[in-house]
Amino acid sequence: MKISYHLPGLFEFYDLYKVFLPLFREHMEYFYDWCEIGSIYGAPWDCIWGGGRVGFGEEHPENVAALMKEYDISACLTFSNSLLRKEHLSDRKCNELCALFEKNGVAQNGIVIYSDLLLDYIKSKYPAYYFVSSTTKVLMDFQQLEEELNREDFRYVVPDFRLNKELEKLDTLTDVQKRKIEFLCNECCWFECHDRKNCYENVSRKSLGEACEEHVCVSPIASRGYRFSDAMQNPGFIGIDDIQKIYAPKGFSEYKIEGRGLGSAIVLEFLLYYLTKPEYQLKVREEIYLDSMLDLF
Repeated sequence: MKISYHLPGLFEFYDLYKVFLPLFREHMEYFYDWCEIGSIYGAPWDCIWGGGRVGFGEEHPENVAALMKEYDISACLTFSNSLLRKEHLSDRKCNELCALFEKNGVAQNGIVIYSDLLLDYIKSKYPAYYFVSSTTKVLMDFQQLEEELNREDFRYVVPDFRLNKELEKLDTLTDVQKRKIEFLCNECCWFECHDRKNCYENVSRKSLGEACEEHVCVSPIASRGYRFSDAMQNPGFIGIDDIQKIYAPKGFSEYKIEGRGLGSAIVLEFLLYYLTKPEYQLKVREEIYLDSMLDLF
């Protein structure tokens, strides 16, 4: 089974992908032959339909679209704002993004989405997209997850990472349902967090430009920030051995790597860990670090 990774930072890490993608295409021997890039997801910094993370991507959308077209990679716009109202649907910039990416090369482009209001709008006005049900819905109840998987609207559904290891329940899914699950692999959020939905709603308010207090993370180690080493200790973490030995044999093929709010240096570490053979990781790291045009920090 071919494994598809959905990578972060469509707009945020354009410079990184501009260097990495040629390596991925031209030096296939550096990378695992059992994996591919299913999509790269993200949103520009001033996108009111955005959610999940406050976007900081400033690359021109035309450049991003051209890069994805050049490498036949699906661009997945992250429109996961949970608080959209009807008046927000006419936003000029978001509609321009939809028009630009709707039919952009061979690969079909997608949209990560929360709002059914926005879903219906985009389906009617920009019908060429596929849709991904956002992890910002915080689907922790397994029955809710099954109901979401049964919706024909979605090609993929990203459950809350705390369902990642519910293997007995996951085994009960049909083959069709299994192919629709997109596991969030490297979440560093506190596994016992009871405030995740409020955290996402705070981001949605910021994206809409609303005045709101800064969300205070309830994690006991929030002051450490994101560390990949911490994520690896998370009970919901899915590593490459898990993918190869447990999940892929069960019929699960889609995996999401988080990281839009992080720096490009740590996103590179994700690309090395999940996609790159160990004996070539240093070579790939050097190729990218030594590119004088790329600021990794």
